[in-house]
Amino acid sequence: QVQLVESGGGLVHAGGSLRLSCAASGRTYHITTMAWYRQAPGRERELVASITRDGFTNYADSGKGRFTISRDNVKNTILLQMDSLKPEDTAVYYCNAVIRPNIEGSLDVWGQGTLVTVSS
Repeated sequence: QVQLVESGGGLVHAGGSLRLSCAASGRTYHITTMAWYRQAPGRERELVASITRDGFTNYADSGKGRFTISRDNVKNTILLQMDSLKPEDTAVYYCNAVIRPNIEGSLDVWGQGTLVTVSS
């Protein structure tokens, strides 16, 4: 099956930048859309950005103009470039992959998460 491993989280000051990476392994040919989600303590997990295999992107309003998602299908990775970070961006960021092994349905695979902390 597919496994996802995130990296790149850390502590930054407000206004700083951070780049997250997610490496997919296993049966990566089953992956369709990949995405970044985040979850702050006491809050629901929310979409940050998504990208299809063909490179079409979608961004949540929270990150529009500040975040950029990209994908390398050769390396089986996605990146999330985060600029102009705000304290409210503090969360655990999770990589997600939609696996579609057949036409009947799909399932989600999640990484372990990487913590992003933005200090004021």
